[in-house]
Parts: sequence; C-alpha cells; structure tokens
Amino acid sequence: MTQTSQPGWRPLTPADLDGVVAVADVVHPDFPEDRSVFVNRLELFPDGCMGFDRGAGLEGYLVSHPARLDTPPPLDTCFPALPDGADCHYIHDLALLPSCRGSGAGKAAVKLAAEVAARHGFDRMALVAVNNSGAFWTRCGFRPLACDATRARLASYGEDALLMLRDLA
Repeated sequence: MTQTSQPGWRPLTPADLDGVVAVADVVHPDFPEDRSVFVNRLELFPDGCMGFDRGAGLEGYLVSHPARLDTPPPLDTCFPALPDGADCHYIHDLALLPSCRGSGAGKAAVKLAAEVAARHGFDRMALVAVNNSGAFWTRCGFRPLACDATRARLASYGEDALLMLRDLA
C-alpha cells in the first residue's frame, strides 16, 4: 500500500470512486471521463492513486501510473494492462476542488508522485497539461516537450494541450 507523507493525502480505495467522479465533474467539465477509467487505473496501479481528504470528504485526487513518453494515453480510455517498456511515471490527473486550491495540496501531490516514480525505478515523470495549467506544472519542475509526433494522441485533450516532462535524477 502507498505510504503518504503529505498532510491530507491518502491512498484511494474503491469506496472513494464516487467522490473522484464528483471532483472530476467539477474540476474538468470539458474533459469528462467515465468512472470506469478511474476504476481501471486504481486496479492497474493503486500505488499511484491518492485522494486529498482533510476530514470532510474527498476534495481532490491524484491518478498516476507507468507509461511510455512517446504514447501519452488518450482521455477516457481504459487500458487492458500497463504498457510494456514504460519509461516514465505519468500523471494522468491531478484535480482539486476550488475550496482547497492554494493550500499547497497540488505541490504536495507532485511530491508524492515523484516518490512513487522513484520507488518504481523511474527517473522522469510526464503529463499533459490542460486548462492553461502549464505555469503551475512549470513551477513544479516540468518543462514542455515538442510533441509533433504525438500531436494526434493529444487531440482528446484539446488544442492547448501541452506534453510536459520532469527529470527526477
């Protein structure tokens, strides 16, 4: 089971999935994903799934898993298995309700994801930034990647989607 060292963050459980969907509906109305996607990620890689809960119910979540940098996963897609030859730890989603933004929970989640990545032998993390969130991710140590080869795979994320990478070594 995941060890969390950041206040408010704890491992997600199947009982949290309705709360995850509720947070996603508020935070990402333009990027809906079916509940089955969250079930899928929790089943395939529970170590990368965490919830932000300060005692009043789920206020946010982090979903991350091993991936291949050259094939960022499209939104709203379940995987039959984690990819062979994974070369990075991928942050699928970090979502926080407006009530807890500015609390440091986002940066704490990135730190947790980096700890998970290191525990699983990855020396880099990747993500696709949406909703003009690139500045937040840059402050967390990520940098944009030129992604002409992966542009089609990013289509489900919208025109402003930005593939980003953070080296951990």
